[in-house]
This record gives sequence, structure tokens and C-alpha cells, in this order.
Amino acid sequence: MTALTLEKAKHIIDAAFAKGAELKLKPLGVSVLDAGAHLVAFQRQDGASFLRPQMSAGKAYGALAIGMGSRRVEAFAKERPHLIAGISDVSGGRVLPVVGGVLIRDKAGAVIGAVGISGDTSDNDEAAAIAGIEAAGFTADPG
Repeated sequence: MTALTLEKAKHIIDAAFAKGAELKLKPLGVSVLDAGAHLVAFQRQDGASFLRPQMSAGKAYGALAIGMGSRRVEAFAKERPHLIAGISDVSGGRVLPVVGGVLIRDKAGAVIGAVGISGDTSDNDEAAAIAGIEAAGFTADPG
């Protein structure tokens, strides 16, 4: 298993910000969580709104909690709202079932964490997360 180090988390964030600049996205907040849903790193760009830490972490947390990227978590929320409501309850409201949370897989395919991004459209948040994960040498699993 490959460890999700602080150095790798910073690399993910820097690359996600670079992708955001390339796509001319609104200011982003990026959370990187390890496989146990512990925060490894968070940064927000100047001008990002004050809830970006919670929103980005909630996207990553939801992906880890359900074991799939938040694109599928959001689909579950639409198809089976009772399931997501229950998961939200047992997690203390930490799950944000919105696209922008992407699982991080190591070379062996094991989940070692997740990235959540909030700040632009959900699809753009997800694109920046994927770019960050791949730039750090991991496999992105958006679900």
C-alpha cells in the first residue's frame, strides 16, 4: 500500500489549483483525506467562500464512506434519498452528496484516500480533483 503523505497531498492540491487556473475556474477549496477520512491537507484559493473547507471535505468524506466517487453518491441521493439521509445521520452530517469527491487509488488499486473540491461547478470541481490525483502519480476514481 502506498501512503498518502503530506507531500503527496500538497502535490495534489497544487496540481488541482493549476488545472483550475488552466480552466479559468472560480476560486477553489481542496481537501485531501486519507483512507480513514482524516484530513491530510486543505487549502483554499484567495476569494473562495468561507464554507469551502466543510464542503470540499464533505464531498471526499462521502466518497470514502460509500466507497465510490461522489458522482455515484449524488446519483444514489437522487435514486435512494433515504439511504443518503441515513448515511448523513450516522456520519453526523459530514456527507455532501455532490459531484466533486474523487477516490484516490494506489498502483495496486487500493483506496488510500479521497480528494474533495468545491468552488466552481461540480463537474469542474471533479475535473480539477482528477488532474490533481493523476499528477501525484495515483489513479483517480470518480465513480
